[in-house]
Formats: sequence, C-alpha cells, structure tokens
Amino acid sequence: MTVNVLFSEQFLETLKTVIGMHHVLYRDVPPQGIYFEELVEETFRRIRVPFTPVTPGGTVAADRDLMIGRDKISLKTETGQGTRLDSISITKLSTTERDPWEATALVQHVMGHLGRYEHMLMLRAVWSDRVIHYQVVDIPLTLLRKLGSADYKPVGTRKTRQSIGADVFDDRGVAFHVHFDGSDGKCQIRNLDRGRCNTLRE
Repeated sequence: MTVNVLFSEQFLETLKTVIGMHHVLYRDVPPQGIYFEELVEETFRRIRVPFTPVTPGGTVAADRDLMIGRDKISLKTETGQGTRLDSISITKLSTTERDPWEATALVQHVMGHLGRYEHMLMLRAVWSDRVIHYQVVDIPLTLLRKLGSADYKPVGTRKTRQSIGADVFDDRGVAFHVHFDGSDGKCQIRNLDRGRCNTLRE
C-alpha cells in the first residue's frame, strides 16, 4: 500500500485528534514508545475502511509494531527536549546480536530487521518555550537500507567491546550516521536529514 493511501489526510487528522486527547491527561508529556503505538492503532481503528484488519504487534509479533492489512509498520518516537527541527535521531533502530561483534554480521542483522517492514512512521516533538511542535515523518526504508554499503570503522575509546560507526552517503552527500553501540548492542541512526524524509504533517 502506498504512503499516500496508508497515511491519508483522514489518518493524519484523526491522529492529531487522538494526540490531543492524550494531552488532556498528560499536558506536557508527548506520547512515546508503546503509548504512540496505541494512539496509531486507535487512529486506524477509528477511520476503519479500507484498513482492515488492524493487527497490533508488540510482544505478540516481533516483526512489526502494527500491521494494517498486509502492511507492516515500524513506529518510532523522538520526543526529548533535545530533539532538533531538521535532524532526526533513532536511538534504537534495532537491537543487534552481541556475537560476533563485527561490522559485516551487525549490518546483516539490521538489514534483515529492515526487511520485515513496509513503512517506518515517526512522531517527533520539537520543544520551544514549553510549546510542543509535532512532526509526523515517514522515513524511507530505501534510504535506511543504504547503511548496507557504508564503510564501518571502530569508534570511541572503550576498552572492551568497541563501538562501530560509519557515515552513510547518497547522491547528495552524507545522509546520516550509523552507530553500533558496544555497551548495549543497539544500532542507532544519528543526524538523519529530515529533508530526505517525507514530513506528512507538522
């Protein structure tokens, strides 16, 4: 299903409504993690047709956060007060295997993870004088998959398992940075240019 059909104007308007309902209870706390997942699920259930069935993921299915029909969606949030207007961070694209801790195996694991989804939707909260500026962003998986061809090097000064990182390029230059954190095994995306993504609503 195309982005325009799946994340339609009706979807975006209804999502705006349910986020507003969240703020009735949590005035200064943006929805994040599982709370955002619940709001997106509720949004699809409210607009109903033609998105049936609506199947949550979570602990039931590790291969997606939500499935609409046959479309598997990964849902992400970036809501801290350090969130920047045009530079996206994904603190956990995936958790990788700890062994073997070398670039080829880590990248292969993440590429397999990305292959499970058709879409990645992110809610971003940019703070300004206690006013929350929201962005709903469709992050192209084709762009993230470019990490498969990056040149990875050890980074940092950690004595034990060292982190591994690389800049990822497209035809416009550096698109983002990939960081495999040696301390917790997470694959992180840093400094992803929002201009390379599809901002659906602000």
